[in-house]
Amino acid sequence: MAIDSPPVLPVSLRQLQYLVAVADSGSFRRAADACHVAQPSLSAQVAQAEAQLGLRLFERDRRGVRLTPGGQALVEQARRVLVAAGDLKNLAQHFLDPFRGTLRLGVIPTVGPYLLPDVAPALTRAFPDLTVVWSEDRTSRLVQQIEDGALDSALLALEADLGACEYTVLGREPFVLAAAPGHPLMTRRGPATLDDLHGAPLLLLEDGHCFRDQVYSLCAPSGATQMSLRATSLSTLTQMVGGGVGVTLLPALAVPVENRRGQLAIRRFAPPVPGRTLVLAWRRGAALRAALTQVADAMRKAFPKTRH
Repeated sequence: MAIDSPPVLPVSLRQLQYLVAVADSGSFRRAADACHVAQPSLSAQVAQAEAQLGLRLFERDRRGVRLTPGGQALVEQARRVLVAAGDLKNLAQHFLDPFRGTLRLGVIPTVGPYLLPDVAPALTRAFPDLTVVWSEDRTSRLVQQIEDGALDSALLALEADLGACEYTVLGREPFVLAAAPGHPLMTRRGPATLDDLHGAPLLLLEDGHCFRDQVYSLCAPSGATQMSLRATSLSTLTQMVGGGVGVTLLPALAVPVENRRGQLAIRRFAPPVPGRTLVLAWRRGAALRAALTQVADAMRKAFPKTRH
């Protein structure tokens, strides 16, 4: 019986990398720099890919390079192919030694400064041959980087939009009420409730932070008044509230760092205590899933106990 020859692939992985680089940068020159090749070589490979596919992928004019409608669809498919190709390497590494090499992890800004001092050393102790590279960004960008294969996993809040990511829970983090000492809400005895915030001026992070969205969704039904001011970070939020600008909610893990000078008064909440669930998330079907589960176990053991 005759054996059919394998089909000849129309483009190479390297050509797909070049197509994606041009699409992302909007420039052949910048794409060549990003791929560390000469521009004529990259341009020739892109032209060859277009010829092999029989489709024009880019439009070139004085304003730069833009994808054609067909190019848009093919570049998105190219991204998926490149992620799958990366999985081949990860899968091979997994069977050789999943805890040797580099692991690319993301973390959101409202978690990184407060959890990594405990988690990062724990990972080094548990996996001494593993190099962990951390990247701090907002949830939507981290999820996209996971989907694109730029990150292996990320430490996120479950209450945010995690797309199609799989995850394992690390721990629950309660929220606390924070205001300047002497604020009327802070002179009351006993735990606070969200209903106490009726009419209170609420200071939040700027748009784009998942923590901001969660706090607003918790406090808005109680009649809290959202202030027009926005803070760029929890540090800024703490300084403003400590100076008498409104009240806010803080994640409990941040309190020892952000209130180390005692400029805030802190009240715990009565049950059901508002909070968030921190998870380690990765792309569905990722080759490193089993290894990431063990990484999560090490993180979970290092998860600090909150005092609030």
